[in-house]
Amino acid sequence: MMPSIMLIEDDVRLAELVSRYLESSGFRVTIANLDRHIARQVCELSPELVILDLGLPGDDGFTICKQLRLAYQSPILILTARNNDIDHVLGLELGADDYVVKPVEPRVLVAHINALLRRGRSKEEPAFGLLRFGALVIDRGSRSVRLNDKAIALSSSEFELLTCLASHAGEIQSREALFRRIYKRDYDGLDRTLDVRISHLRKKLGEDGDTSERIKTIWGQGYLFVAGAW
Repeated sequence: MMPSIMLIEDDVRLAELVSRYLESSGFRVTIANLDRHIARQVCELSPELVILDLGLPGDDGFTICKQLRLAYQSPILILTARNNDIDHVLGLELGADDYVVKPVEPRVLVAHINALLRRGRSKEEPAFGLLRFGALVIDRGSRSVRLNDKAIALSSSEFELLTCLASHAGEIQSREALFRRIYKRDYDGLDRTLDVRISHLRKKLGEDGDTSERIKTIWGQGYLFVAGAW
């Protein structure tokens, strides 16, 4: 079956152009009705991926992204004309999985979409089994995490990052390796997606900053999951 995508875009002409190109590339596209509650539309349709513009009338894209993450676990790709680090970081913090700046070459947009869909479908690690590190339990079967017997709510991207690090406990994971494993693309030396994800993950797991003893920053090399720190 063709992968399903919901496009949330207020520029009617652009929405139609993007929709036509994606459909010609093998996707099934639904353009969201901006007069209706968008998060409800997404939950009803349950697309495999959402493309979200930030500059929307009424609730902006950041608000909608936050609303979606309460119930929608599949990838969210932000497509926007805003090209600054603050918006990029905020979008990722609120749960977006990727960020593409307009204007974008259609083939590049399709490449980002395919990378996100591959991440959701193919798992490098075994699909089932528990990873236990002291008070931390990662259940790959149910894709759930508990710390000190308390459930920790993680986005799909955060869960994949934690599982990848934990599966290589005691081994430094470079940014380049993590980008290839998790995001299915090469690290360009500038992309801050991984750094934002690490920061967000640390906060949810009870730590903050680069002084974390559980997920350590090894300067110039990458990140290290410390098995005995839980």
